Amino acid sequence: MTEERLDKVIALLERVAFEQKRTYEQIQKFVHAMVEEAESEIPEKMRRFMNYYHDVHDVRFMYENLGQPVPQHVNREIERCDDRYRQLLNKLHTDGQAFEKIRREMAADPENRWDHTRFLEKPKEKDNGKMETT
Repeated sequence: MTEERLDKVIALLERVAFEQKRTYEQIQKFVHAMVEEAESEIPEKMRRFMNYYHDVHDVRFMYENLGQPVPQHVNREIERCDDRYRQLLNKLHTDGQAFEKIRREMAADPENRWDHTRFLEKPKEKDNGKMETT
């Protein structure tokens, strides 16, 4: 291989390496935005579940809107989603999970229209009798 051709190959490899580094940095920014920003309010699992639940509800509404009886399998799925939604909410509102953390943060705002403290668990006592803070 000639020296001129070798220089071209090296230049091409350097360009590819630069583009890969830039792509990697952009992916890092995206992942950071997803995990730190977007999921700080609503976990991805809950967001996806709610989208699915909404889609099933739309299917049911479509039947009703057309004057058709809603199939039992659609009604059963709505029932399952209803129970699962309650389970997910209970889980996310306890033990330092996402919604519990958000509610604690919200409760500190004196301008709230609603009382968010009533849903918070009281701090638990440690073995030494002192209150544990979360």
